[in-house]
Amino acid sequence: MTLDIPDLKDFDKRLRDEASEDPTLEVPQAPPTKKTQIIAIYGKGGIGKSFTLANLSCMMAEQGKRVLLIGCDPKSDTTSLLFGGKACPTIIETSTRKKLSGEEVAIGDVCFKRNGVFAMELGGPEVGRGCGGRGIIHGFELLEKLGFHDWDFDYVLLDFLGDVVCGGFGLPIARDMAQKVIVVGSNDLQSLYVANNVCSAVEYFRKMGGNVGVAGLVINKDDGTGEAAAFAKSVNIPILAAIPADDDLRKKSANYQIVGTAAGPWGTLFAELAENVGEAPPLRPTPLSQDGLLALFDSKDTGGDVVLEPATDADMRGKHAAPKQSLEVVYDDA
Repeated sequence: MTLDIPDLKDFDKRLRDEASEDPTLEVPQAPPTKKTQIIAIYGKGGIGKSFTLANLSCMMAEQGKRVLLIGCDPKSDTTSLLFGGKACPTIIETSTRKKLSGEEVAIGDVCFKRNGVFAMELGGPEVGRGCGGRGIIHGFELLEKLGFHDWDFDYVLLDFLGDVVCGGFGLPIARDMAQKVIVVGSNDLQSLYVANNVCSAVEYFRKMGGNVGVAGLVINKDDGTGEAAAFAKSVNIPILAAIPADDDLRKKSANYQIVGTAAGPWGTLFAELAENVGEAPPLRPTPLSQDGLLALFDSKDTGGDVVLEPATDADMRGKHAAPKQSLEVVYDDA
């Protein structure tokens, strides 16, 4: 097998050109439907955003609200619970396929409904073949062409990858695409680190003249140790709900069962969450420093007592270390 080196160089150049583009230049600027609340939800991967959103959206629909759930994570798993584990065709892959065949994308190609909830996945590029953030931007460009700003919904819930708040993943915050942000976290350092990053992004863009605020924190898999609650208090945001670390919830989520319904034992919890999400105002958070975040935990669990020991030039050179002549003038003691 032979490699076509010019093709590899061209592919590399295209990737570099894409990475160097300003991801915010093409963002639609039209205002949302005036009665619609557009809410972006962020959280560490695996923390339970999709679980929270699927059940929250079902509860809102059950309460008579018109809800659109949009998955903005390249994993495209936001709607999996809502659709009983069935994969939802993504906007990116559908657009690519339709374009190759010379067809236009229609609503029914990318938006599906169940239990009164309308849902879609933006999707993302294949591994190594593009930027996930730009995939988000392209997805929203297509939504605008499909009439996004004219759609009639009470709530549009955007599920974003919270580990990254740059480029396309930071659009709702950077470009005021949402009115408010919700963070999902738990009583562990990594999820609260991500939540704090989101708060930092919100505060940064508020200083730049932005209007997006943080509505609050949803504590998922709450084991009662209290670190997430302490975090919410420290950054000055409310707790919208505390979803317990319960085996029944774990099993039902794993089996793609919706628990956000008044017909089940968890209905009251999600009804309260739906009410809090709708009413919570967008607040300006006070993000913590790294040391402040570590202080929420026992130092023996986080390495908070570790003292940094500077390395020397001899350390770095190892067996190649040798004395070096110095030009420093050293005076004898008088």
